[in-house]
Amino acid sequence: MPDHDLSEALRLRVAEAAATETALRIVGSGSKQFYGNHCAGEPLAMHAHAGIVDYEPGELVITARSGTKVLDIEKQLAAHRQMLAWDPPRFGPQATIGGAIATGLSGPRRAYTGAARDYVLGVTVVTGRGEIQAFGGRVIKNVAGFDVSRLMTGALGTLGVILDVSLKVLPLPECEMTLVFPCDVSTAIGQMNQLARHPGLSGTSHYDGQMYIRFSGSTHSVQAASAAAGGVVVSDADVPWERLREQTHPFFADDGRVLWRLSLAPATPPLPLPGDWLIEWGGAQRWLKSNTEATAVRAAAERHGGHATAFRYQPDAVGAFHPLSPPAARLHRRLKECFDPVAILNRGRLYAL
Repeated sequence: MPDHDLSEALRLRVAEAAATETALRIVGSGSKQFYGNHCAGEPLAMHAHAGIVDYEPGELVITARSGTKVLDIEKQLAAHRQMLAWDPPRFGPQATIGGAIATGLSGPRRAYTGAARDYVLGVTVVTGRGEIQAFGGRVIKNVAGFDVSRLMTGALGTLGVILDVSLKVLPLPECEMTLVFPCDVSTAIGQMNQLARHPGLSGTSHYDGQMYIRFSGSTHSVQAASAAAGGVVVSDADVPWERLREQTHPFFADDGRVLWRLSLAPATPPLPLPGDWLIEWGGAQRWLKSNTEATAVRAAAERHGGHATAFRYQPDAVGAFHPLSPPAARLHRRLKECFDPVAILNRGRLYAL
């Protein structure tokens, strides 16, 4: 089916659902279906709406339909020595770019190159009113006023069905080197924060007494930075970061405990919560596997100005996302009413508003 016809078919499906107030559950590859709260509804399949629409390597811009596999985009970019700078986790070979943007998840580079939303130039969506709307554009300077295209990033499909997305991409670094250091968690947090302003830093993590850091850039700058930092050079430099990005590291295996993701100020000292910890992003992202009550985990994060997400393996009684303050809840509700007035799109997956 031609792209226009498929877009129109998706629009008609949403419009019919809006008219009958029938909930729709947006489905790509299902690689990130675990993320967020459970939502019921008739499936709206997006995998057929695939393909790279436009790619201009010289302009560092690519546009793709939402059902396009992330792997296919990465292969196309790699052929021109370019990359998706925020390291989007795939969690499976069929993962789509629509899911990557809808979840807004980022990998190990996020703290140093930016988040998914920082690279979204424009999107075309079907709103909950059954209308096709385009926001932003295909050039960086084309964004003006309220940036709706970035608003769709991380909204989990609750504000619109993404049809296509235009993204800024970056050149691959000339050289990368990963170093490992034995140290405790407090020392690691301190060293990560000392290194935070280094222009070549592109990854940090700590788990089980081992701190990993990665430098990226020109061969000369990476070698100089690595020599100054010390540590032991990791021979398979990509492996630690791929295991973190795809959560194939043994830490992430399901052992019956909830996997929490805490967002905190990078220099926050270790929190006194029982369980196993893995730290990324210079201390800003902290993973906790624990059976501690959700209220205790979230209270601890709040005391340090952060928030906690029940990322995987959460029981149904535990909401995935940190409760909103009353002003934030009102803003979320108004946005939902604007884009999806009868709440048919991924109803409840983000918040029950």
